[in-house]
Amino acid sequence: MILAAGIGSRLRPLTDDRPKALVQVRGRSILARALDALRACGVEKLVVAGGYREDALRNALAGAPFEVLFRHNARYETTQNSVSLALCRDALERDAFFRLDGDVVFDASILSRLDSADASLATAVDSRRVLDLEAMKVRVDPRTGLIAGFGKGIGLADAAGESIGIERIAADASAALFDALDHAGGRGETSLYYEDVYSRMIERGALRAVAVEVGDLRWCEIDAPDDLAFAERLFGD
Repeated sequence: MILAAGIGSRLRPLTDDRPKALVQVRGRSILARALDALRACGVEKLVVAGGYREDALRNALAGAPFEVLFRHNARYETTQNSVSLALCRDALERDAFFRLDGDVVFDASILSRLDSADASLATAVDSRRVLDLEAMKVRVDPRTGLIAGFGKGIGLADAAGESIGIERIAADASAALFDALDHAGGRGETSLYYEDVYSRMIERGALRAVAVEVGDLRWCEIDAPDDLAFAERLFGD
């Protein structure tokens, strides 16, 4: 499942006619690189939450070797990614699935690590990269070794690393996740990140989440030109 509804305004003019997922890194789009990794991991169905320039996404995925389903977030300009994810319920709620941010380039082996984790929510976490205040951080309970919360507001001293925007949700947790997403949406909480919903579930004991270390592997979230330049260097091969 790929979240690709946002505008990507900080990458303009590259995103004037396409969403961030179609921005190219070394001649290949972020989306194309993600599809290669998903296919290598045995994925056959792709659910895409679109919004901004969804037509470009549909064109890019025409003929892709997946069963492709789109779910459109008409409010992509005014809502956060939890809303986009909630719209995918009918396509995902009975399945285990990988959930990818549409602006992350990454080594395919990250998916295989997540797939081998024994947890309702396996989260790719980099504990090696220097954190900043804007990073989506995770806090780990030292008693259990499980993730105790997600958030940009977690203090740097309390953070166990950065959640890179890739997770695997187990089949036995997907319905509960969409229940929680729908509950938040029903309360008008459209500014929540999906990680905020994960945290709420963890707090009430409804989700067992583990941090899967990926700091030794390549990945980059591309929000701005500096990120794109870093990704070009990182994936120079």
